[in-house]
Amino acid sequence: MLWQNAGHRTSGTGRDVARGTVQHFRILESWRLSAALAVMVYHFLRYAPGDQRPASEVLERFLPLMDMFFMISGFLIMMRYADTLLEGRRAIGRFFVRRLMRIYPLYLFTLAFFAAVGLAAQAGLFEPRWHGRYDFAVFWQHVLLVQGWGLSEGLAFNYVGWTLSAEWFCYLLFPLIVLVYRVGGAAGLLVLLAAVVAGLELAVAGGLIPFEHWMLADTWGAYRAFADFVIGALVAVAVRHQPQRAASHLPAWIAFLAALVAMYSEREPYLVLALLTGALYLAAAAEHANPAGARFLTPLHPVGRVSFGIYLLHPVVETVLLAGLWGLVLERTGLVPFFVYWYLPMAAAIAAAMLSERFFETPVARRIAARTGGASRPAAAVQAGGAG
Repeated sequence: MLWQNAGHRTSGTGRDVARGTVQHFRILESWRLSAALAVMVYHFLRYAPGDQRPASEVLERFLPLMDMFFMISGFLIMMRYADTLLEGRRAIGRFFVRRLMRIYPLYLFTLAFFAAVGLAAQAGLFEPRWHGRYDFAVFWQHVLLVQGWGLSEGLAFNYVGWTLSAEWFCYLLFPLIVLVYRVGGAAGLLVLLAAVVAGLELAVAGGLIPFEHWMLADTWGAYRAFADFVIGALVAVAVRHQPQRAASHLPAWIAFLAALVAMYSEREPYLVLALLTGALYLAAAAEHANPAGARFLTPLHPVGRVSFGIYLLHPVVETVLLAGLWGLVLERTGLVPFFVYWYLPMAAAIAAAMLSERFFETPVARRIAARTGGASRPAAAVQAGGAG
């Protein structure tokens, strides 16, 4: 088996992660939850009265947190599936089905919602806030989850859906990552990462990717995400090879704080990426060896486990409670200050994500699994909440 060939070890709890036993990475879950909430705040802030551009510009400095999303996903998927993905003819197909049923049902629901809103806009019932938001010429790209592959010029419908498109792209190429590791080990993954980053740099320099830096790409986000995914896979390899000993969690938090400071200070993107990589490794290695050290984060788990839903559903809540109820009714009355009201859509997004996970995503995933012979749960066995 792949991990056995690479010096397989069990987790700090004595449980064998590669054989499917759950190990929960609470630190990573808390970081993904924090990032999802920050994205929500950033998007909700544009409805605030007055000039909020200074605050928005500060929050924009933390956009590299999206790379952390993809790095964590790459880490979790590599930890969970690297040992079994290439074992048997049906393993890859089962992997694709399981990953798709994890992200697609809720995504499709939000896409249908925004399609209905778009039809209402075309009927003249309201004026969209930005041009191209409901461009049905690219609707098929969103249905097929390819809108983040460089096929369109702007974001449309559920604008955060580009990250799921990028994630799906990474899932499709994950067998390549496993194959490269099986043939060339960690050195092979480093070569793959270098090749991907070099290609991204050439694409930006040549104007193919129309962004200042590839870490800012969204409509071309699939290729950015793949680089992050490979980094996450490399971290998984490093964690699996570390000696099993109790480890302090403090260095991980220090590294994560350093990454945030670097983002705020607008440092070199590669410095930020290196700090995020270091933070991911330190957190995963420490919790892999010493899971008890992160038990203080347990109270966050009910919300942290639905960070994916918060991220994907907050634009729906934004449309209903901010663009709708606030923008059309409450704002003009002046009865409620915005920065008091905005806690309602935040709470609604969290509640909607929790309800969706319990009553929609999990039941739908189980039904699909029953018909396809997949797993009964939508989440991977190595968990940190979210889509990973």
